Amino acid sequence: MTDAELQEEEREVLLSIYDGDAAFKQLDPTTYQYKYGENDDVKSFLLEITWGPKYPSEKPNVNMNTFYNKHIVQGVKDKVAAYVDAQAEQWLGSAMTYTLFQSVQENLAELIIDQPDSIEEIETDVNKISITGENVQDESSKKVKKEQLTKAQKRRQWNKADGKGEKPRGWDWMDIVKHLSQTSSKQEYES
Repeated sequence: MTDAELQEEEREVLLSIYDGDAAFKQLDPTTYQYKYGENDDVKSFLLEITWGPKYPSEKPNVNMNTFYNKHIVQGVKDKVAAYVDAQAEQWLGSAMTYTLFQSVQENLAELIIDQPDSIEEIETDVNKISITGENVQDESSKKVKKEQLTKAQKRRQWNKADGKGEKPRGWDWMDIVKHLSQTSSKQEYES
């Protein structure tokens, strides 16, 4: 059988096996995706396998850089891709897409062991050091955002100051007579 005939046969088998499985998706006749884990789980990811023109005589392309996988740390992506690539090496010459998807499913726990358990842990790791080109920047070097004031707050500040932005002389002085009347007892006033 030629590679094209083997691909057509495997395509029919995959569609019959995964019929009704929401985790499986065929993007085009040579690209297949399988989602591992629940939708809102931090450890869920999408594995994409694309057949080349000489598949199954040559290994398929493995893609872990889909938008769905944006929360997966790069080390886990690399580990899954390397694992699938190593498995594909064993199955050259035969239909292997189903076998690759199942093999990842069976070894899922050890493949994602390095993935943090929560989004906060991932964001903390990313925010500690952000790398842009060759420059390394700390969190402290980020610009501090200015506080936004409402119109009423701005108006109050303007009214407290003269036209130059300076407060008038004595704006914070205390009325001595009023202060003494509040602090002294009424008996002293009557006597």
